Amino acid sequence: MKALVLKGKNKLAIEDFSMDEPLTPDDVKIQIKDVGICGSDVHYYLHGRIGDFVVEKPMVLGHEASGVVLEVGSNVRHLRVDDRVCMEPGIPSPGSPATFAGCYNLDPAVRFWATPPIHGCMRETVVHPGNFTFKLPDNVSLEEGALVEPTAIGVYSANTAGIQPGDIALVFGAGTIGIGTALAALASGCSKVVLADVKEKKLEIVRKSFSQNIICVKSAKQALDDALFSLAPEGVDIVFEASGSPAVIGSFVRYLRPNGRAVMIGMPPAPAPFDVVAAQAKEIRVMHIFRYRNIYPRTIKMIASGTLIVRPLITHFYDFKDAIKAFDFAATMPDEAIKTMVRM
Repeated sequence: MKALVLKGKNKLAIEDFSMDEPLTPDDVKIQIKDVGICGSDVHYYLHGRIGDFVVEKPMVLGHEASGVVLEVGSNVRHLRVDDRVCMEPGIPSPGSPATFAGCYNLDPAVRFWATPPIHGCMRETVVHPGNFTFKLPDNVSLEEGALVEPTAIGVYSANTAGIQPGDIALVFGAGTIGIGTALAALASGCSKVVLADVKEKKLEIVRKSFSQNIICVKSAKQALDDALFSLAPEGVDIVFEASGSPAVIGSFVRYLRPNGRAVMIGMPPAPAPFDVVAAQAKEIRVMHIFRYRNIYPRTIKMIASGTLIVRPLITHFYDFKDAIKAFDFAATMPDEAIKTMVRM
């Protein structure tokens, strides 16, 4: 089949690629329709590795996807041929201690699309477990279905934060994950969300396209102080750190009220400083998330109900024949772009 293959650092090709994927009774075969380009995809393209995950042989990219069911295994009851679906890209080992403990996303042996050595989904078809394949409601488009994966991180983060009605949150980072987290926080009960980023053009997109209850602020210290402490003099209830910035990680405690909560989402490029004493003095509860678990159905329902409006996240489309151009565009990190999507 045709696939977008990473053949080495800065080497992409659209080519025929052989995949040995037998359909078991528990699987479905899916024709891929839309695939979002994630920051991790770009990182593998530019650097050939993320931490200990190294691309050592040709690998198909992509893990944010939607499609149409072509075949259904005999044990799969909730899906039919021609159903429109999205897929959770991480497949844990069913017998691992993490899976038995109910935290399958933490299984060290999880097989996650486009994480070496596992092939991703930017190809014509995939075979995937039925248990990790979800039917899209009629009013959820295929491109919105491809957005379920990054949006699920925001919904999972909002759940982890234990949002109470009326809470005020601060989100650092106006990328896809940060904006999705801000939207999920509002949909989960926050009355206001302050979204901070260094890139004014990204904030302008949010101002034009999303809820007025998201207050966009340039993350320069004085501007953020002025906006935040006029809204919440004692500090916000929750901070969502989605930027991965070491400077933010070292300073976000100042914006939290006593006994506030912080959810760590972004991954810094190296160990980052954290002011433990400042956090202790406020009894800040710091929580961490890694991807998500048991959250796809909730995310799909929120999108279908209209409580999560995610379509404006997609700012650029490319046809599959231009997928390499799409990656070159995404790699430039233009300020006016949020999510780049490839139509298969």
